[in-house]
Amino acid sequence: MPRTAPRRRSAPVTLLALLALTACGTPPELREPVATAGPRASTSATPTPSAPPTPPVTPAAPPPTTRIPDPAATPCRGKPSGDRIVALLRGSAGVLPRDVKVTVRTGPLCADGWHYTVLAVTGHEELQVVTRGSSGAPTLVTAGTDVCGVEVRAAGPPGIRTLACDGAPGA
Repeated sequence: MPRTAPRRRSAPVTLLALLALTACGTPPELREPVATAGPRASTSATPTPSAPPTPPVTPAAPPPTTRIPDPAATPCRGKPSGDRIVALLRGSAGVLPRDVKVTVRTGPLCADGWHYTVLAVTGHEELQVVTRGSSGAPTLVTAGTDVCGVEVRAAGPPGIRTLACDGAPGA
């Protein structure tokens, strides 16, 4: 077997030693932290002090997009007036004749653009009236001894529904 020159033997050994040494460097946990890196778990045996955890920030609730209707009907303070409701019933609505005596017993009570009124009509039963719209020109929704109709139940605000459907007439 031919003998290899000492130079040829030392080259692979030197190359192997260089490769082993170049792989050595500063361990990752001892390197300077990179600014974009997130938090890493510590591998040291001694605990390091840390800041107390901050609670997650909960975003504030967005403002409601629709107004929540008032659950109770309140006095309308003259807009519309009881006389305006009576004029509507005697006029274009044609519910009351002009010669009958009418007295406002309850209301008008308002809730979210709707109005509830109870009228005492001489010689007849009490008349409940539900109107809606602008206080200067209310529109008749329904009038009678039972005003808890489909439109009142489906579209009326809670305060008006309570008076028209659950309350005793004139209460």
